[in-house]
Amino acid sequence: MDFIRNFPLFTIVLSLFSGVLCYLLKGKTARRYTILYECVLVVLTGCVLYYTITTGEPFTYTMGEFPAPWGNEIRAGVLEAMLALVFLIVMLCSILSGFRFVDADLDESKVNLYYTLVNLMTAALMSIVWTNDLFTGYVFLEILTLTSCGILIVREIGRTTLAAVRYMILNLLGSGLFLLGVVLLYDLTGHLLMVPMQHTVAELAADPAVMPILSISTGILTIGLAIKSGLFPFHYWMPDTYGWATPTSASLLSSLVSKAYIFLLIKTYYRAIGIDVVMRMPLRNILLVLGMIGIVAGSVQAIHADNINKMIAYSSAAQVGYIYMGIGLGGTAGYTAAIFHIITHAVTKSVLFMTTPRLAEVSGDSLKFKTLQGSALRNRDAGFYFLLGALSMIGIPIFAGFSSKIQFGLAAVEAHSGVRLILVMTVLALSSMLNAIYFIRTLIRIYSDPEQKLRREDIRRHHRLGYNLPMGLLCGINVYLGLFSPAVLELIHRGLEMFG
Repeated sequence: MDFIRNFPLFTIVLSLFSGVLCYLLKGKTARRYTILYECVLVVLTGCVLYYTITTGEPFTYTMGEFPAPWGNEIRAGVLEAMLALVFLIVMLCSILSGFRFVDADLDESKVNLYYTLVNLMTAALMSIVWTNDLFTGYVFLEILTLTSCGILIVREIGRTTLAAVRYMILNLLGSGLFLLGVVLLYDLTGHLLMVPMQHTVAELAADPAVMPILSISTGILTIGLAIKSGLFPFHYWMPDTYGWATPTSASLLSSLVSKAYIFLLIKTYYRAIGIDVVMRMPLRNILLVLGMIGIVAGSVQAIHADNINKMIAYSSAAQVGYIYMGIGLGGTAGYTAAIFHIITHAVTKSVLFMTTPRLAEVSGDSLKFKTLQGSALRNRDAGFYFLLGALSMIGIPIFAGFSSKIQFGLAAVEAHSGVRLILVMTVLALSSMLNAIYFIRTLIRIYSDPEQKLRREDIRRHHRLGYNLPMGLLCGINVYLGLFSPAVLELIHRGLEMFG
């Protein structure tokens, strides 16, 4: 069983190796290899999750057996293993359900390059999840930024180039701020490994004169990751980025990349700075306010969108606001709700972004609402999966979105009273109403055909296993998260305890 302790490293090394290999393969071969090796990673990560649950203890893998400060560490606990498993499943399902659009949107000579970038992105995601070193986290943040821009710009149309440039500029700004925060913390503590840094920060925080410096360092680091993940008011890159990318890219960027940045922030708070020290900083109140504003602003902008992908993109900005609101609420309940919503959003947004192109292709290849009338009747599979995803986003019981919103409400009750509690509950109620407005409006549009223009030759159904199997799996996970959320929440709670 101890051999399983090597598996987190294997997920990183195998992804790096696969990125180089796919560049040497032809497009279809690269795709088949990527699907196969992603399945292998799912199995490896599942073994790590099982191992950490059964042993009840996290483990640390020291790279090269060198001690700090020269050594590097990989750490695996229940929370890291669960997030890695969810990320890999969403990655695999996005590739399986969207490869046909990759082949259609990209020049044939660049398909293998696309899967090279996807594999390197997987390596960056796994490294961010497993790393126990802040500087390693920064290195793979940059790799994640470059690969994210790559899977955008590889679709050679003017709007994707513009979106990639805007995305690159904002993400480099965020990376620079994150690095500045890491440098300041290193200057204060003399450590880059998270656990030694946390011990030193705890000693420094005992001096009230040092707390402002710690707050500034942590704040700079937080702003960098907030820009990269799209917290209000840094979310304006989302509509073009998600709206013009090929469907697989939109799914990966919205479901995984932005969530990896937030998970690194949570890990930094818990393991590098110490959650008790963070709770003493005014930063959490700022995140709470910005998160609540982001929820409402993103939802309002989604209502005014005239394009279904832009609507989902603005909805993603609102969902990022939920996660930061959970972080701002603080406490075990707040962070548990935030991490549960990371999982919920990753699964649900992938379903939505992988259904909209199939609704568009039976509507004149247009994502405009006015052309999508009756599209769910022309492609019933895609319409059904969009329906399930939309119901989850609205917060209908039995779906993951309902359980997630309940957790935020419970976290607010546990953490606050008075004005803050009223504000959080008001935002939750208002956001649910706004979600219902734009998702129900969209469902009515795609399921109605008042002019009866639905003709037999217009109907295109896709019963291919490569689409229905991954979409069915993601929808099944969504329902599981809704019906059996206590089991998942218990694992998250155990993972946070292991973070300490």
